[in-house]
Amino acid sequence: MIGGPSSEGLAKKISKKLNAKFLKTELKIFHDGESKLTIKGMKKAQKIIVVQSTHTPVDTNLIRAFSLIHQARQMSSEVIAVIPYMGYAKQDKEFLKGEIITISVIAKLLKAAGATKLIVVDIHSNEELKFFKIPSKNLSAVPLLANHFAKIELHQPLVVSPDLFWENKAKEFAKILNCEYIALNKQRNRKTGELIIKSSRIPKANFQDMILLDDMVSTGGSIVKAIKFLKKKNLGRIYVACTHAVLSGNAENRLKKAGVCKIISTNTISGKYALVDLSGIISKIIQG
Repeated sequence: MIGGPSSEGLAKKISKKLNAKFLKTELKIFHDGESKLTIKGMKKAQKIIVVQSTHTPVDTNLIRAFSLIHQARQMSSEVIAVIPYMGYAKQDKEFLKGEIITISVIAKLLKAAGATKLIVVDIHSNEELKFFKIPSKNLSAVPLLANHFAKIELHQPLVVSPDLFWENKAKEFAKILNCEYIALNKQRNRKTGELIIKSSRIPKANFQDMILLDDMVSTGGSIVKAIKFLKKKNLGRIYVACTHAVLSGNAENRLKKAGVCKIISTNTISGKYALVDLSGIISKIIQG
């Protein structure tokens, strides 16, 4: 088990569950930004697992992932790449003429580096797995997130997906909490990036707590837009639940200013909001 610089904590937890030897990656960054990676004590093995998320800085963490996978392949014919957060996952279509489908490039590079199997968590769409020409598995963190919220004292909660894309996930989440859910009709202008939320079905019952559920929260724009829309309906206390808490720029302050009282995410990306551990479901899929 090799723990990349971006996912050392998660890799250690997976290693412990699998009773596998853990190898730490030593990192040195040169003045020009290049990464020098060193793995000490590496030996030939039947199977090697590389855990490396590709969040900010995405390009840097991708290069590190490719390098670790390549090195692992020198020592094993089976290399499982665990990339809990897959960068470039939203670049999966040519929305405007001339746009590059970057996730297809990433897929080719992963295979070329030596990965023989891929495990991701809540990648933007299952459709993207068709770009990867190696066995690939997309795990869902929604049940674990919902079970975490089930332990919180909630008052008349409502689960909200900021767009129709994650409506089924909101339904699954709400079923575990035994509450209602809605999905907002969000539309984005592909040229300007402007978000618009059109009229959506709002239950007539009074709700005190709202749980905004999404796969990834980056700038927080979609969440803030949803909050502004829902506040017009006199709905109340606000939580954010997400798989990937990217939270770039001033996203945290932006969400708090909008009225979010708590952000809860998984440890696909380490940080103070990574309260839901994925090592259990990842280790189970590795064990087969």
